[in-house]
Amino acid sequence: MGLLKQTQNQYYSGEKSFTGDASTTIFTVSTNADQFPSTFDITLPQSTPNFGAPVTNAIVYIDGVLFAQSTITDPVVGTMVVHYNFNYTTADGWHLLFTTAPADGAVIKVVIDTSQYEDPATNIVENITPYQFTTLKHIINNFVIAYTGEDKIIPKANRTDIQFHAMRALQELSFDTFKSTKSQEIEVPPSLKMILPHDYVNYVKLTFKDSDGIERVLYPAAKTSDPKAIKQNTDGTYNFDIDGDGVDDSDNLINPDNSDTWDAFSSGGGSTGTSSAHLHGSTSHIHYDEHSHGNQLNTRYGLDPQYAQANGSFYINDAEGYIHFSSNISGQTVTLKYISDSLGTDEEMQVHKFAEEAMYKHIMYSLLSTRMNIPEYVVQRYKKERFAETRKAKLRLSNIKLEEITQILRGKSKFIKH
Repeated sequence: MGLLKQTQNQYYSGEKSFTGDASTTIFTVSTNADQFPSTFDITLPQSTPNFGAPVTNAIVYIDGVLFAQSTITDPVVGTMVVHYNFNYTTADGWHLLFTTAPADGAVIKVVIDTSQYEDPATNIVENITPYQFTTLKHIINNFVIAYTGEDKIIPKANRTDIQFHAMRALQELSFDTFKSTKSQEIEVPPSLKMILPHDYVNYVKLTFKDSDGIERVLYPAAKTSDPKAIKQNTDGTYNFDIDGDGVDDSDNLINPDNSDTWDAFSSGGGSTGTSSAHLHGSTSHIHYDEHSHGNQLNTRYGLDPQYAQANGSFYINDAEGYIHFSSNISGQTVTLKYISDSLGTDEEMQVHKFAEEAMYKHIMYSLLSTRMNIPEYVVQRYKKERFAETRKAKLRLSNIKLEEITQILRGKSKFIKH
């Protein structure tokens, strides 16, 4: 009945480091045959007709740089050359076998997927969820066992109904309760555009990295937007000529990549460039975030604090799926922190154990509220229980520690504040 499947040795053996000597090609990771699932034992021939990248459960880095397992030598035929294999033999155990020995002094780091476990008795391989989480499949199975059946509140329920309400509960809890914030870090290209992540729902924060690695917050450009532009002729009529040869070759309106509105704003520097006077009531164009007052004497009086920042601006075009940045962010490393609904992949469909009971109450209330002939007092009872368990889960997941609160309160007892 224990929940832990792997041994501690299996759990902690996901990373190993070696040092090359220009002659050794075999590096043993473990001599235990049961250390990793037998499905990891894949030997790829040195040259094989294969258009797809080889699947490996061992990722290798040499001197901190990702080392490709193979390279395609002929994309037409589909042949590739394999640089290393990860497999098991009686003589060498689980090991890396390099085609060419790594250079002398090269630091070799291998990262092995430890999220899979093979039952030695049945040879069934299953995915291992981090212990603090439980999968949505287990939530549904547990709900069927504990809450449905004879002499229970729900005597009978279709599994598809339970699955639907479980997924809806996971969505709702992901938005406000779970710590489900994701992040992406990119370098802003000259186009000043960033593609929204494929599982993006809403942003939490956008920052850029300064020279000290401190994240500086970017703020939305509230006074501008990127409307869908329409290609026009000089007389204002719509232009249906795609290639500029004077012949209308499109039946639909032609939309340029960016609008003149956003091009003007971003080329002016956004938060550090010239901004229109209507931003803060002045009659001239000024740098409303400029640190140096210079010849801007008295022009910063009454400045709205939301514009008094020099970090930069962004605008999210949800319709096109892009984030636009002001020109002073070009070449900067930005981090997008965002929330998803936890339904993008099977691996994401997991619930923190602090919120497991809240999931059951969500499913129970949803099922009862959509059924006929259920007394209203029963529906209201589970509505209250859903609210109570959600609140409890949110408090638990807030992760407030007494020592951290004490440290903050110590700073509030100062008599002189700057």
